[in-house]
Amino acid sequence: MKLLEGKVSIVTGAARGIGAAIALKLAEHGSHIAFTYISDSSAEKAKALETQLKGLGVNAKAYQSNAGDFASCETFVNDVVKEFGTVDVCVNNAGISKDNLLLRMSAEQWDEVMDINLKSVFNMTKQVIRPMMKAKKGSIINMSSIVGVRGNAGQSSYAASKAGIIGFTKSVALELGSRNVRCNAIAPGFIETDMTHYLKDGDGATDFLKKIPLGRFGKAEEIADTTLFLSSDMSSYITGQVLSACGGLNI
Repeated sequence: MKLLEGKVSIVTGAARGIGAAIALKLAEHGSHIAFTYISDSSAEKAKALETQLKGLGVNAKAYQSNAGDFASCETFVNDVVKEFGTVDVCVNNAGISKDNLLLRMSAEQWDEVMDINLKSVFNMTKQVIRPMMKAKKGSIINMSSIVGVRGNAGQSSYAASKAGIIGFTKSVALELGSRNVRCNAIAPGFIETDMTHYLKDGDGATDFLKKIPLGRFGKAEEIADTTLFLSSDMSSYITGQVLSACGGLNI
């Protein structure tokens, strides 16, 4: 059974990793996909993903767009509505990390993380709520992190941005619940992606694993499954929640 037949989903930052896995999972369940990538270096991967998505029998289009820039998001969402007709699901997945101890962190590093991780969620949500409110339905899913729940040394900017997403998510859920628009967050734990390759290298990997009750790192496909649940009517009575997909790390 396809859970998202005929729906239209936006996924930001989807050229690789968790974003690509989410786009593929939603498409497998019948959703048309509009997704973003930011850099020229990701264009080839984005085009390959677009082709792969279309091979699943859905409409799909890659857009080069900066989720951290308000005007870019406005243009992007307007283009999606023209191309696809509406927006049913918005997955705010775009994110970066510029890890450093606070003592060594520059103001520029802090601002860049805030713009891409937190401001992007405002930028995109601000745009997609109009078609969702008009349709009186929609699901917004914001990618937070277990680091935003419990903090982590050397990641103060990343943790602050991801914690901000949680507060934003709960507030939007309260504002839009009466319009049948849901807003939830996912807090992944340590997931195997290009961005977290360091987790498996050296002695640190053993220390990370000791903290995870399930005894392993997560996979991008498992975050995609969580996203599918929150995108579909299976979660129709869930809003304003933070679903931690972290192997029990938050216990």
